[in-house]
Amino acid sequence: MKHVVMVIEDEEAIALLLKYNLEKEGYDVVVEARGNKALGEVERHHPSLILLDWMLPEVSGVEICKLIRTKPDIKNIPIIMLTAKGEEEDKVKGLSAGADDYVTKPFSIPELLARVKSQLRRVPEPHTEKELVFEDIRMDLIEKKVFRGDNYIHLGPTEFRLLKMLMETPAKVFSREYLLKTVWGDNIYVESRTVDVHIRRLRKSLNDFGPDYIRTVRATGYALDNTPQSETEEDA
Repeated sequence: MKHVVMVIEDEEAIALLLKYNLEKEGYDVVVEARGNKALGEVERHHPSLILLDWMLPEVSGVEICKLIRTKPDIKNIPIIMLTAKGEEEDKVKGLSAGADDYVTKPFSIPELLARVKSQLRRVPEPHTEKELVFEDIRMDLIEKKVFRGDNYIHLGPTEFRLLKMLMETPAKVFSREYLLKTVWGDNIYVESRTVDVHIRRLRKSLNDFGPDYIRTVRATGYALDNTPQSETEEDA
């Protein structure tokens, strides 16, 4: 599985140049141009490394860097700041915000790629899981199939993505807002109660063959828990 590099850059020409050269080196690349969307996209894609522009609309790269370093799930992702600022004081400010390295525009592509490789040496190699298992529920990630015991469970694509997220981190409570952003995406408007509808469908499909392991946390969201749940909070 390839390393994912996220490019957070609002200048389209630079973003395309970076994407082309990074993909040429064998990386998967995700590009985000909007400062106010960057943090959510980092949480969604969980890249191996971030190339972060200093000057972004709405939220600066320095502020994004600081926010990333406060989030337990993503705080250790290496960050290389990209900026036209070359003064020593600005470099110190970027590094103090939590950046691991600093490249001043205009930059040399070979030098930038060397810095990317240097940072990725301390990042574990990504691996591809073939299946997820929770109690008697098994998800085949290659064939996109779900089984409960020996029974095949037919799920729609949204229910499949919801179950995958829950199975990846058992016992973690996911808010409706986070599930909406991650499963449906930022660019699609749906109401938060839509999550409840799809969780209900997921429950119905799974519970035909065993106990209910989807826990509802009232006014918050959902988790996968190995204690069978009652139906009393299903519509919380």
